[in-house]
Amino acid sequence: MNKLTYKNVHNRFKLNGLHFNGKELYDKAYIFVKEGDPHEKALGNFILEWFDGKDYIEMTTSGTTGAPKKINLKKAAMVNSALATGDFFDLKPGDTALHCLPIQYIAGKMMLVRAFILGLELDYVVPDSRPLDVTGKKYDFAAMVPLQVEQSLAELDQVQKLIIGGAKINPALAEQLKTLPVAIYETYGMTETITHIAAKKIQETAFTVFPGVHIHTDDRGCLVITAPRICEEPLVTNDMVTLIGDNQFIWLGRYDNVINSGGVKLFPEQIEEKLATAIPQRYFVIGKEDDTLGEKLVLVVEGEPYAIAPEAFGRLDKFEKPKEILFIPYFKETETGKIKRKETVA
Repeated sequence: MNKLTYKNVHNRFKLNGLHFNGKELYDKAYIFVKEGDPHEKALGNFILEWFDGKDYIEMTTSGTTGAPKKINLKKAAMVNSALATGDFFDLKPGDTALHCLPIQYIAGKMMLVRAFILGLELDYVVPDSRPLDVTGKKYDFAAMVPLQVEQSLAELDQVQKLIIGGAKINPALAEQLKTLPVAIYETYGMTETITHIAAKKIQETAFTVFPGVHIHTDDRGCLVITAPRICEEPLVTNDMVTLIGDNQFIWLGRYDNVINSGGVKLFPEQIEEKLATAIPQRYFVIGKEDDTLGEKLVLVVEGEPYAIAPEAFGRLDKFEKPKEILFIPYFKETETGKIKRKETVA
């Protein structure tokens, strides 16, 4: 049997209802670039890049492990990532999948790679906020960002298995998703790990890493990932975690977000989860310089000011209760929808 390489296109692969082999896909990419809508042009450009003479794709990191920088991702590693996803989520040739993510980011690129490596029947649609409205079809597998999920709650039963990534799912949305008759997974990963290396069902607290991925923590308590088939060097993250056995971890929060208030370490993400059902708008907590405490905890809410009842903070410990509340009309965001905390407050 021939070794699987990045040039292989599975004989069950379909794109928008049509079969394509590698040569046909390459030819179709030219038509996309020449005649397609903007999202089709982007798809065409990626396909041409995939089948060019280089064995890597150039990407810009999201800044999860440090300042954003250009890196080269090996196409062979991207194939390995696709196979790991297929194993973890039990994806089979002929399964239907919806692609509704921007192709310029690694998650969008990997949805296509998974489809032609695993033999999925892929519908590629404009990456807008309500992708399921476009096709009205049922799918075995789909990937979305939280904003798309939030706008598509009524249609999510059209998807059997849904993975969510790109930004943290806000706790209020997570509570709504737990009641739906869909297998919904939150994923953990970044550009450097070629999207996800771990996932958890929305009802669970601990992420389970994919086969071939090994984890430990550094002296800060941050996750270190070793996955030789996907990234050549161990990857040190800024994500503080609690390890459970060899293959699971609970995500606590970002090392750079931790607030040291009067000697007590506070994890904003944990506090935000406790406020899930108490504050209807978007919000986050952040540390602000304070003469007495070093840093004081501030709650930042998006929208017009209003009085928040004390009961809203009933689930918080003594040290977790905000010392100040700020209202800001609109939060600043990255292109993928992550809130820029410091820039919003500044």
